[in-house]
Amino acid sequence: MAKVMLRYDSTGAISFYVAKKDMEETIVKSEFDSEERWGGEVKLSNGETWYIEPCVKKFPSEVVAKRLGE
Repeated sequence: MAKVMLRYDSTGAISFYVAKKDMEETIVKSEFDSEERWGGEVKLSNGETWYIEPCVKKFPSEVVAKRLGE
């Protein structure tokens, strides 16, 4: 599990940043994508899949995420 910062980038896409890995990617797909329930399994631009507990879509925010498929 890792603490992840989520924010909108300059193009309006959601940026996924893991400070410990100095990794910043764009979220290209999320399992849930509404204002009231956002998250679940998210696919990153580098091909990795992570799980974020579904929550209200409000950015910037810091969440705990778990990498899937390790």
